[in-house]
Amino acid sequence: MSHRARWGAAFLAPVLTVALAATPAHAADYERVLNGTFDSVKTPWWSSANTPSTIDLGRLCADVPAGTVNVWDSMIGQNDIPLEAGRPYTLRFTASATRDVSLHAVLQLPAAPFTTTLNKTAAVTSTPKTFQFTGTSTSADLHAQLSFQQGGATQPFTLCLDDVSLTGGATPPGGGRDFGSPVRTNQYGYAVHGPKKASIVDASATPVRWHLLDAAGAVVKTGRTHVQGTDAASGDHVHIADFSSVHTAGTGYTLAVGTATSYPFAIADNPYTALRKDALGYFYAVRSGTPIEARYAGDAYARPAGHVGVVPNKGDTDVPCLPGTCDYSLDVQGGWYDAGDQGKYVVNGALADWQLMDEYERSRSQGDTAGLRDGLLSIPENDNRVPDVLDESRWETEFLLSMQVPAGEPLAGMVHHKVHDLAWTALPTRPDQDSQLRYLHPPSTAATLNLAAAGAQCARVWARYDGAFARRCLTAAKSAWKAALAHPDVYAPSGDSVGGGAYADTDVSDEFSWAATELYATTHDPAYLSRIDTKMTSAGFSWRDTGALADLTVVRLPSRFPHRMVAAARKRVLAVADGFVRDERSQGYPNPNLPTDGAYVWGSNSVTANNAMVIATAYDLTHRDSYRSAALESLDYLLGRNALNQSFVTGYGTRVSHNQHNRIWAHQIDPKLPSPPPGSLAGGPDSALQDPVAQQNLVGCAPATCYIDDIYAYSTNEVAINWNSALAWVAAFAADSAR
Repeated sequence: MSHRARWGAAFLAPVLTVALAATPAHAADYERVLNGTFDSVKTPWWSSANTPSTIDLGRLCADVPAGTVNVWDSMIGQNDIPLEAGRPYTLRFTASATRDVSLHAVLQLPAAPFTTTLNKTAAVTSTPKTFQFTGTSTSADLHAQLSFQQGGATQPFTLCLDDVSLTGGATPPGGGRDFGSPVRTNQYGYAVHGPKKASIVDASATPVRWHLLDAAGAVVKTGRTHVQGTDAASGDHVHIADFSSVHTAGTGYTLAVGTATSYPFAIADNPYTALRKDALGYFYAVRSGTPIEARYAGDAYARPAGHVGVVPNKGDTDVPCLPGTCDYSLDVQGGWYDAGDQGKYVVNGALADWQLMDEYERSRSQGDTAGLRDGLLSIPENDNRVPDVLDESRWETEFLLSMQVPAGEPLAGMVHHKVHDLAWTALPTRPDQDSQLRYLHPPSTAATLNLAAAGAQCARVWARYDGAFARRCLTAAKSAWKAALAHPDVYAPSGDSVGGGAYADTDVSDEFSWAATELYATTHDPAYLSRIDTKMTSAGFSWRDTGALADLTVVRLPSRFPHRMVAAARKRVLAVADGFVRDERSQGYPNPNLPTDGAYVWGSNSVTANNAMVIATAYDLTHRDSYRSAALESLDYLLGRNALNQSFVTGYGTRVSHNQHNRIWAHQIDPKLPSPPPGSLAGGPDSALQDPVAQQNLVGCAPATCYIDDIYAYSTNEVAINWNSALAWVAAFAADSAR
């Protein structure tokens, strides 16, 4: 359909072109606006709260109110526009209105110092007109804002925009990226008695010489690379340097190939001890419903309790259901904030809770005394004769229990899927300053089975420390199981994603199997055995796909299951681990995640860590060093030996992620706020480019490089509890195996 026809019956006059700028941008006409044609959706365009907008016949139309004072009191806009200093930019758009109005087109930084590239006025009438303006940017920024401002109207009117285009700049979208040295290492440290390898980007078809240098620049070891070849996920031609034979501890090591040198790294007896604590300590920093105290978290991370009902906060002490879904309220204080937002989700929380409790069960079965320590972490409960990892997991378990539908209600025993704000809050928003209303979202079978699984595991691990709590967990787990059997197909809607994630799942056969496994492991009731029917596959596991957790529990606790079941589970775990090891070795960078379609998903780093957990479990079963080496090399990938030359763990490396998407730790936006605490894992490459920053800056990226360390790049750079729980588990394994 032509643009003219899309204006509809009221606007069939010819489109007029009004050129109000002398010289358009003469660069390569690189487009800097996303979705300027409004063919189907308005994302990522937004409008002021008092100016509702929608797509109408291929235009973005907004109802502009009367009675505002300033021109910026009513706006339509798009954020995250990349600008280059000293470059001209040409804005072109078509506009019409239901009455004659003046429209201000503004391209500027949306925060101090509000540097403006252009600010022009357009006389808009009922006849669609095309306007063109040019301005030169005096600053370089990835987050400029293009806005159309029409506040101060004395009468209401409707404004419609179409064919918005902003062109200019010398660097094409997705271009100009610099990954630093072609020599990529674990930027933090290697174990004295462990694998030590580097990946080198080099076009040579034959091996090249490498030199390992100490902190003083003296040559410690030399060798020649192994030519790995072209790495499909990154497009790099990669060589591997293996210096595992070096066993001298020290800091400031570098690896040199020709004139290129890696970032410095350490070789240490156990470099993972600190990471183990920090990755697990992350959870105290994201606790809800309690003050985060400086004496435990440090001054920079201290904050008041969030969501406890102190003005302006509405709190989680008496949260109602979404209107029309139930007539009661629940006290759902506590738990962990899930990710970049301040929602709390049962299906994500239960997986993270399970990984922490499994970390404890692994420590007990493998004789890892550090994992059983009371005092391992800097948390309020670090002197109560309970392992700190269980104290931390309990904070989430208590929240999960509180989400269960009370007795006497129509869905008694089921579990509410999630609780979060009615609408998205701004970046940054500290939890105690969140003024949004919060609601319980309807129960789901998936959430109910997650509680059944986590509750049964809780009963098992807490029996020796707190019998009353263990019994409470088991009662809730059994009740949830019965409720899920009675309501096996209650699914969370996929569209429920305003103010929080949807976490939809319409196949809960895996959750039934996982919950049955945990319940049987705790109760030995044979009634649960027949429901254990999912198997570990090369797909691994995630919050949505939990069937593999059944096999992991069976091999973790072999004495609690029939021998034939243990033997079968063991065989599957080893086979899948072997596949992950092959995947890791087949690539130029040591990632046990090798997607069959070549696409990296949202949270791909959690896939890496989860797959490493499977490999590590295979080591526990066999004590084959190849499994240990592969698990440790997975950490190398997360700590910098990757196509981006980027450590994804805050505080661990030189070129390190520190602008993760989060409403609490927003140093990039407000220098008075901290970056995420050490041990925070970024989501990692996401080749689907699911946020505007990624879409603007990662165009054409190879899948393994589709990442940007930017707070607004939520699809590549968010934090999440189930990502850090995976990191914490693998770091604990690494620390234990390095003893």
